[in-house]
Amino acid sequence: MKFFRPVLLKLALLMLVAVSCTQQSADTFSVTQEPFGTLPDGREVVKYTLSNYQGMSVSIINYGAIVTHLRVPDNNGEPGDVVLGYDSLQGYLDKPSYFGATIGRYGNRIDEGRFTLDGKTYELATNNGPNHLHGGNTGFDKVLWTAKPVKENDKVSLVLNYVSEDGEEGYPGTLKVETRYTLFPDNTLELEYKAVTDKKTICNLTNHSYFNLKDAGASPILGHELYVNADHFTPVDSTLIPTGEIRPVEGTPFDFTDRTAIGSRINADNTQLEYGNGYDHNFVLNADPGEMKLAARLIEPETGRVLEVHTQEPGLQFYSGNFLDGSVTGKNATIYEFRHALCLETQHFPDSPNQPAFPSTVLTPDDPYHTVTKWVFRVMN
Repeated sequence: MKFFRPVLLKLALLMLVAVSCTQQSADTFSVTQEPFGTLPDGREVVKYTLSNYQGMSVSIINYGAIVTHLRVPDNNGEPGDVVLGYDSLQGYLDKPSYFGATIGRYGNRIDEGRFTLDGKTYELATNNGPNHLHGGNTGFDKVLWTAKPVKENDKVSLVLNYVSEDGEEGYPGTLKVETRYTLFPDNTLELEYKAVTDKKTICNLTNHSYFNLKDAGASPILGHELYVNADHFTPVDSTLIPTGEIRPVEGTPFDFTDRTAIGSRINADNTQLEYGNGYDHNFVLNADPGEMKLAARLIEPETGRVLEVHTQEPGLQFYSGNFLDGSVTGKNATIYEFRHALCLETQHFPDSPNQPAFPSTVLTPDDPYHTVTKWVFRVMN
């Protein structure tokens, strides 16, 4: 019997360690919720905050499935907010600007707000000059989603759902949409999108967070350094609709295949930059559609913060904050000036329903929509 006592004691200690590790794993994440205001019709908006033990946290509201805050450590280990937004719901109602929002049914532009499926032409709102932009007048960024936090041992998520009825904003089919934000212990935020339809339609979902890795919009982003894994981009006309051409970036200001400061060529004499008032273009990523790959790497040298964007999408819209003009005051009384933030929107290409050579955005009842994008944050070594 004396022989077995050390063995039993060792087994007991191992079981205690296992229980302790499980408890520690469960305690490495937290999720909180708090009121974030009331819509004009009386419905309440809630803010959820997901946090990990590394000092990263993300706050999301169920209105627009919007990322309101994204706090990540700098090279001194100090967390700081890196996205634009508002301190209260009223800002998102008065001047939404798509800050942090989930975009749908169709991210980016559709020429003249018109597309054809099976011989039938559908008319959409023209809310961006002559074109349709980001789902129309009341896109997914301006609706109330249902939300449910899910805490697991190795991650914590917020699952948001919305049902877009047949004919909403002119789109055919009832579309049931799910957006899931998942925070991992390695400072990765995963954005997963799912959708099913009961009728043939089009679908192109994305997130429209405005990033400034230095100070969340208090200063220009021209010193940020960008790498984009794309040898080609899609040039546009003067209304920012793709011409259909797939053009090489080599020898142009659109070549970010080597890490380049955003401000180094943004004012070059280039027709495409004139049309966009800077960068507002879709880059054709160097991988097969559906394959998870590194799309972009953004570096802020002063704080050492690095954002890597990985995606299954075929395209990346790089927008250099060209329409920020100082008319919006955001979080902490910060005035958002010209080019004080940028967007890296993973997507199918703009105007794909009218461009047969582009990857298709048609969704059918027997082919559910599913795509994943990851924002991986770290600091420079």
